Amino acid sequence: MKLNIKKNLKQIVILIILFAIFISYNVFFRNNEIYALSKYGSRGSEVTQIQTKLKRWGYYTGSIDGIYGSKTLEAVKYFQRKNGLTADGIAGTKTLQAMGIYTSSNTSSSSSTSSSNVNLLARLVYGESRGEPYTGQVAVAAVVLNRVKSSSFPNTISSVIYQSGAFDAVSDGQINLSPDSTAIKAAQDAINGWDPSYGAIYYFNPATATNKWIWSRPATVTIGRHRFCK
Repeated sequence: MKLNIKKNLKQIVILIILFAIFISYNVFFRNNEIYALSKYGSRGSEVTQIQTKLKRWGYYTGSIDGIYGSKTLEAVKYFQRKNGLTADGIAGTKTLQAMGIYTSSNTSSSSSTSSSNVNLLARLVYGESRGEPYTGQVAVAAVVLNRVKSSSFPNTISSVIYQSGAFDAVSDGQINLSPDSTAIKAAQDAINGWDPSYGAIYYFNPATATNKWIWSRPATVTIGRHRFCK
């Protein structure tokens, strides 16, 4: 009888060990399969998404064919360099997150909505350009980022936005309105590198502008009611 009990206990222990191995496999190995990285030689819908976004933002000039070739590799590296990521040409978790493609199931609701910078930029976009074409909203966000890069302006998003007299949305309080999903997406697209303003650091509405100086600035593009200039 004791022998049978020992035998049964041994079988139970073996089953527990096998179950643990099965769980470990699914957690570590299968998850890696599900979230496989796109890299040189990869093919599929994820590569197509990468190419589509990079082409829209001006990083990629090749065909959108779902094939991770040399042009896609270089475009990913360029995007990574511009966004402070390791420029290894591999579209890993951080790179895909920066592109707005990959979202981890473990990401908290607060961090998944946006970073504080994205949220602040989205509030400015909403206050300054809601109702404008989507490209125009991205361009407004890009102007803020172009100012951050310029030696003529403060070097952070918040300090550019809150610079005295810089934006009407700050002066009239609309900066405190909650941005909609379009404004948040426009802010994220600008942070990810899309600049439909073509390097502009100013914009204005020609129908309402009374400042003669702003009219003297070289125009880069007109989108909706806004003229963008340097």
